[in-house]
This record gives sequence, structure tokens and C-alpha cells, in this order.
Amino acid sequence: MSLPSVSDYSLLEKIGSGSYATVYKAFKKDGCREVVAIKRVDKSSLSKSAVDNLLTEINLLKILKHEHIVEMKNFFWDEGHIYIVMEYCDGGDLSSFIKKRHSLPEFICRRFLQQLALALKYLRNHNVVHMDLKPQNLLLMKKPQLTLKVGDFGFAQYLSNSEQKFTIRGSPLYMAPEILLKRKYDARVDLWSVGVIMYECLFGKAPYSSSSFQELAEKIKDSRPIELPKGSHVSQGCKDLLMSLLKPDPNLRISFDDFFAHDFLDLAHAPSKENYEKAVGLLQEAVKMDAEKNSKEAFHFYCEALRYFIPILTSESDPKRKEILRAHVNDYIKRAEVLKASCIDNSDKKDKALKVEDKGNSSAAHRIPSLNERLPMHYELRTLSKSTTNMADALEIGEIAELYFAEGNYALALEKFQSCLGVLVPLLGKEPPGRRRDLLYKQVQLWMKAAESTKGLVATKDIEESVQRSDSFDQCTIQ
Repeated sequence: MSLPSVSDYSLLEKIGSGSYATVYKAFKKDGCREVVAIKRVDKSSLSKSAVDNLLTEINLLKILKHEHIVEMKNFFWDEGHIYIVMEYCDGGDLSSFIKKRHSLPEFICRRFLQQLALALKYLRNHNVVHMDLKPQNLLLMKKPQLTLKVGDFGFAQYLSNSEQKFTIRGSPLYMAPEILLKRKYDARVDLWSVGVIMYECLFGKAPYSSSSFQELAEKIKDSRPIELPKGSHVSQGCKDLLMSLLKPDPNLRISFDDFFAHDFLDLAHAPSKENYEKAVGLLQEAVKMDAEKNSKEAFHFYCEALRYFIPILTSESDPKRKEILRAHVNDYIKRAEVLKASCIDNSDKKDKALKVEDKGNSSAAHRIPSLNERLPMHYELRTLSKSTTNMADALEIGEIAELYFAEGNYALALEKFQSCLGVLVPLLGKEPPGRRRDLLYKQVQLWMKAAESTKGLVATKDIEESVQRSDSFDQCTIQ
């Protein structure tokens, strides 16, 4: 079958088709011979709504320029067709990628979700809702590294949280329940679609997979609870995000702000030039504190720098740069561990000195120090918190977190720190002014800092294995 002729471009092969458009791989005839994808739309097949969708897509793509959104390079038309020239994505779409592998490892799912979230954050800043997020519309680049890009903005529209429509848009399997049930909806429909995509990445099928539209509609009308497939295992953070996205009631669904801030995505530390500069700045502070013998602050800055450096390391595509960065990161990890041991050792020495001081001061000839002078801060706080059961229990959990941290069991330490802070932070907000509030504030600040440092050390755990695993997955993908 012969390929159509297009001015200024040579068509190489057909790579996709829809109800009114066909997509071709092509290259420009001029000297650069850049490879592109050309969407060729048959004017005669366009309904009024299809024309509106196409105009919306072209107008949006003129404005939207982001590393995780497929770029429109040009558009033109002739007597019978409209042509949209897009950047060519050599990895196909996410749907084919999942089908080929049946399901994706959690770390790859996180990488794709990070990139999708960055694109959605950009769209939110431009007040744009995609309305048709699904694996088929998420295209992949293989080189220089595996990268996801959002495409097909035919159903996209400008829509604020206050604006609500009734038009059915999108693909039923990925469509939010409020659209399918013809209820009012808003920008949160995209979050439901992200949840379905995440579920499909992890388990190889959509949560409401059905043999017919009628069956799908019935499952959604019944508000059947979404469950993980039997025998499946995902991390708690992954499960929490997934279930927060897949809430049929949009008022119970995770908000955009909470989605972007979720620990599983960790967008704040996603690989970027800006975050590399932040990592370097934190490292410089760590070295400065280290030189000044301020072990605690140096340790904290090293851990914070590592939270930025490790995602950058795992995503680095150049082998030489990756090897150099890996060597530096290993040095930072070792120094952080040395400083951690030093801090714990110094703390133990202070505790022993306090016990000796207590014994020496037992004589009536010596002044009896106040409770605050004799005991670490949280011990005094424990004494003052006995009347508040929740506070006392949370402080005990925090002390257990410190023990896990000292033993190097960072995952459990982080879990305990987060658990105790989840109780103490709300209590602090209600605590009246006084000595107990002052102590509680200081303890919360210390444990929040400890939790942040622990996150950095959690990220370093088995770094060689995680980097190699990421490398091998990328190599298998590129082949």
C-alpha cells in the first residue's frame, strides 16, 4: 500500500490510526532530516465536535511546552487534509509497553508516575484538564533514557475547579465515575484516570476491567470497592497513593496538591537541573558544617543532599557521568554514616556524664540540678505528658524510632518517626502555652529533622542494586 504524499516531508510508515486521523512516521526533506510523527486528518470525516476538538488540540499545543508533553512542531493544511507535525516518540505508547511486560516493577511505575505528575502540574498551572488520560495517550522515548510524554489533547479543555460540565469525554475504562454517571465533574477527573493507569502499570489490567460498557457501568454504579489482585505485593506508600486516587466519590479523592506532594512520588526530589543545583548547595553546606565540627548539622545536610543525588544518579543516561556520580554518592553515604555514628556516640557519652553527675550531686553539699539540667528533653516531656495518653504513647514510639535509627534499620525508623509525628503535630496545634508546649515544639522539630535525614538514608539503602536494576531495565527496553 502506497503512502500519501505530504509537502516538505517524506512519509516512512504508518504508526497509528483513529476514526478520523492516521499517524505516520516521517522525516523532513531539508538538510536536518529530522524524524517526526505526522497526524493526517481527513477533513471530510470531521463532525462539528471533531473540528472543535482538533482546533482545541492545535491551540493548546501551540502554548504547552514541557519535557513530558509531546511537542507540536508545526501544522498546515491542504484541500483535503489537516496535518499536525509532532515530535516522534520511538518507544511506542505505555499500553504496548505494559502488554509486552504484563506488569511493571514498582520503581518503574514510580518513574512514569513522577513524569506524568510533572506534566499534570504544568497543565494545572495553565488551567488545562486533559480529559483523556490513558496508556494509549502516554508516549515513550527510549533514548537517551526512558521518558514518558503526554499526548493527544483532542478532549482537553480549560476548566477550573469551579466550572463543571456534563459532556461525556474520554475513554470509558479510564473515565471518572462522575462522568460515566453523568454527574457534575471538574478537574479531578484526571486524578481518577491517573489511578487507573497506575493500577494497570502495577497489575497489567484496569481495576474495573469489563467485557462490555454495560458491565463497566454496572460496576461503577454499584461503587464496588477496588481491591488489589490476590497475591500482589506493593509498598505501603504505593498502595496509599493508589487507593487515594481510586475513590469513586471525587470529594474523597486525593486533591491535586496532595497528589503532587505524596511521598511515593517524591516530586520535590525528582531528577532535574534545578534539583541538581539544590543538591550541590546542600553538599557545600554539609562540607562547611563538617569542617566546623558540627556533626549533627553536617549529617543532616549530607542526608538531604543524598535525597536529590540518588534519583539523579538512577536517571543519568551517560555511563561515564553515572560512574563518576556513583563514586561521589558512595563517598557521601560513607561520610553520613560516620557522622551518624559520631552523633550517637556523643549522645551516649552525654547520657553517661549526666548519670555520673547525678551520683556526684547526691550529697547535700552539692546543689541538686533541676530536672531539665539532669535529663534529656524528651524524658522531661514524658513526665509532663503522663496525663495525656496519646502524647505519652507517641513519645514512646519516637524513642523506639531513635533506637531503630541507631541500629541502622532506617525503614522501620522512618515508619516510627512518621507514626509518632502523626500524633504529636496535631497535639502541638492544640497545646496551650507553657513549659510542656515549649518542650513538645522542640521535640517535634528534632524528630521532623530526624525523619527527613532518615528518608535520605532510606534512599541510599542497596543503592548499587537499585542503580543496576534500573540500568538493566533501561537496556532491556532500548533493545
